[in-house]
Amino acid sequence: MNLEVLFVGTGGSAPTARRGLPALLVQRGGEHVLVDCGEGTQRQLMRSSGLVELDLVLLTHLHADHWLGLPGLLKTFDLRERARPLTVAGPVGTRAAVDALLTLFGRVRYPLEVVELEPGDELRRDGWSVDALGVQHRATALGYALVEDDRPGRFDVDAARALGITHPPDFGRLQRGEAVGDVTPEQVMGEKRYGRRVVVSGDTRPCDAVRAAAWRCDLLVHEATFTAEHAARARKTGHSTAAQAAALAAEAEVGLLALVHLSARHRPTEALAEARETFEHTVMPRDFDVVDVPFPERGDPVLHAGAGRAARPGGDDAAARALDDPEGDADDAASLPSAR
Repeated sequence: MNLEVLFVGTGGSAPTARRGLPALLVQRGGEHVLVDCGEGTQRQLMRSSGLVELDLVLLTHLHADHWLGLPGLLKTFDLRERARPLTVAGPVGTRAAVDALLTLFGRVRYPLEVVELEPGDELRRDGWSVDALGVQHRATALGYALVEDDRPGRFDVDAARALGITHPPDFGRLQRGEAVGDVTPEQVMGEKRYGRRVVVSGDTRPCDAVRAAAWRCDLLVHEATFTAEHAARARKTGHSTAAQAAALAAEAEVGLLALVHLSARHRPTEALAEARETFEHTVMPRDFDVVDVPFPERGDPVLHAGAGRAARPGGDDAAARALDDPEGDADDAASLPSAR
């Protein structure tokens, strides 16, 4: 089953010509989860994946740059006569905020559920879960760990046959955890395989909740609003520097670190270089870049520059990226292997 992360908006508090406001689309199989929904998110989606039928929207906090794209998105779904249920989840205050939006912009006709989460809460999905993390920002804020269920170990056909199990239906019973005669699953199944994990910090100072949740995760998406020279301002405003995010990733032994939410006052290349001094396996995605997160036995997480960008007539993706970067200040988005 595929697991991909599309960087819909990678900017900080204000959009720039090259970076939209915070939004991240996680696709796992046929399920789509949007993390944050900054102003302009639905247009960014139309320029990349298309306006997909979202199943879940996760808001990290209620600062304007992280959720003002939500009313337009909800109303567009209504105009399209959406019938599929949609869940919006976020910290305490989310329900009142969404109710106020709907009072102002009009109700929607599809089933809309609003869930308020506390740190430690879990949202169960089909085959995976969302864990809410209590992070440290100026406002009540959450990070999220998207965690797949563990998978059974590999079935050893030769070992089963050596124990007298030859019929395929019995193979299936053993793989489902049932004994067949005197043969138990433990005799023919390998060690369990851990599910993939993607952790999103939201806006936060470096904190233990993210560090613990990110332990050996496949992908950590961490804010890097400032560079080290503005560490005091980062601390005051509840943000992180690129170096701090990298230090946390190194301590947590993550597979790949992706930095987002960079302030427009900093050059992306400088912030990325600062982070890589501490943690080599760091990328700084641009809008419409994609990180593919395969099962560990199939390879490491890899960033694909511009892979989520909708095709533009009259030019390839490299040309389109060049148009978006007229000053030649392109981020170093080269793919890197995992740290593990």
